[in-house]
Amino acid sequence: MIVDEKKATIAMAEEGYMQQLRSKATELLLREEWKESIEAYSNFITLCENQIVHSQDYADSDQLQRLRKSLCLALSNRAEARSRLKEFHSALEDCDLALVIDETHFKTLICKGKILLNLNMYYAALECFRVALRDPQANGNSENLNGYVEKCKKLDFLSRTGSLDLSDWVSNGFRGKSPELAEFIGSVEIMKSEISGRGLFATKNIDAGGLVLITKAIAMERSVLGGKDLSEEAQLVMWKNFIDKVTDFVRKCHRTSNLICQLSTGEDEDSLEVPDIALFKPGTELKNKSKNNQPSETEEIDKGELLAILDVNSLTEDSVSANVLGKKNNEYYGVGLWLLPSFINHSCYPNARRLHVGDYLIVHASKDIKAGEEITFAYLDPLSTLHKRKEMSMTWGIQCRCKRCKFESEIMCKQEMREIEIGLERGMDVGSAVYKLEEEMKRWKVRGKEKAYLRASFWSAYSEVYRTERFMKRWGRRIPAMEAVVYSVIDVIGGDERLLKIQLEEMKKNGGGGGLVEMEKALKLAREVYGKVVKKQAMRTLLELCVATGE
Repeated sequence: MIVDEKKATIAMAEEGYMQQLRSKATELLLREEWKESIEAYSNFITLCENQIVHSQDYADSDQLQRLRKSLCLALSNRAEARSRLKEFHSALEDCDLALVIDETHFKTLICKGKILLNLNMYYAALECFRVALRDPQANGNSENLNGYVEKCKKLDFLSRTGSLDLSDWVSNGFRGKSPELAEFIGSVEIMKSEISGRGLFATKNIDAGGLVLITKAIAMERSVLGGKDLSEEAQLVMWKNFIDKVTDFVRKCHRTSNLICQLSTGEDEDSLEVPDIALFKPGTELKNKSKNNQPSETEEIDKGELLAILDVNSLTEDSVSANVLGKKNNEYYGVGLWLLPSFINHSCYPNARRLHVGDYLIVHASKDIKAGEEITFAYLDPLSTLHKRKEMSMTWGIQCRCKRCKFESEIMCKQEMREIEIGLERGMDVGSAVYKLEEEMKRWKVRGKEKAYLRASFWSAYSEVYRTERFMKRWGRRIPAMEAVVYSVIDVIGGDERLLKIQLEEMKKNGGGGGLVEMEKALKLAREVYGKVVKKQAMRTLLELCVATGE
């Protein structure tokens, strides 16, 4: 009798303590003190699980049912707090444990759906929201839930088809937040590259403007420019903040840690393993967990190794091969890490460009790409001379051995070519330089792509001649027409906003439109520059912006 009374007293004390702990955890959750809330819920969950183990002899008792209900809610709330700290995988495990107790638990289904959305698992998220909609509790929340259902459908469709349309956002002047996009991997694979280490290759033909991939940055850091260049001190602060963001993300996400370990540190490129591209598809790791429900063989990244990876693979938004939609007057400078694009190598005659929309990076073909061809960006300005590209390559740590560089290395040894380059540096008449270059190419029988390589290298001279009335009066009839030069250069370097801009300026000079044929040519070139991401009317808006902005 005394023993039973003692047990009852202990049980009441434990129950009172658990109620206090649950109240404290809930209060911390409501105050958005996520870390403290997680700790309190973890203590409550441990006590609750112990109580359930000791109550198994009373399987039908009300006490056991109350404990299971409390445990389910505590797991759901801890999942919510963990997701707010972007600890998505731990949060997802909590949701799964809660749904084992009650597979239709309304709050957990919504929490799990949101987490799966953040993990880019759109169809799985859609199923969670659909089940939640069938719950009577959804009646007061159906509009919000239906919004999530439609969002999941849209993102799932984009992730499967690559059917992207930014027309409304562009036509509305980029008002509001940038669109939320889905992860998409097109017809590409990672293979050994003759350029450097590993590269990204097309497995099917991709038309100019065609989508290659869409992916969100692991982390981004931006700094407001305020009309000035970023100081060295500001750059260092920005870089430190960026490293801290990546480090934090890696600590919280095993999958990201494993994927970052696949990237190059810039050393022993040829000995690196070629990862299966399926690893970069959302949810891959979740299908390959070990028996204890933890991601298998998680790699710990050494801080020095991580810094080397970021140094080699980080991309800035102000690249010659990039356009940023929604950015006004170069108001900020951004740097980020995108995983799959890190495998795209440099070429001085590239076939791809990238478009930045918020934290998303969209890679598209800037000219037709054949199956089996490597996808490449221009990390160095392709509209600059070999000498300048070599100078820039020192900064990037690139030793370019592409066909264009090999050809130009040979031909720039000629006395006449050296005279043209030195002459331009010393203020030589640009019209005279362009005329001399064209005449020398005729004399040396330089044709096709090789002629286009040299025109691209001396594009600044061509551009100045075509834009200056004085030069055109003197040299216009003695040098090739602007359109012929533009399209020969496009043939080797793909779409480039500077080439599009001069073409549009010429159309404007000739009466503002140049006719239907000329407009169709401009739209085709625009698709090579921006990708097939908008309909025709919105593309016209981009053309207007291209003309309005400085080169």
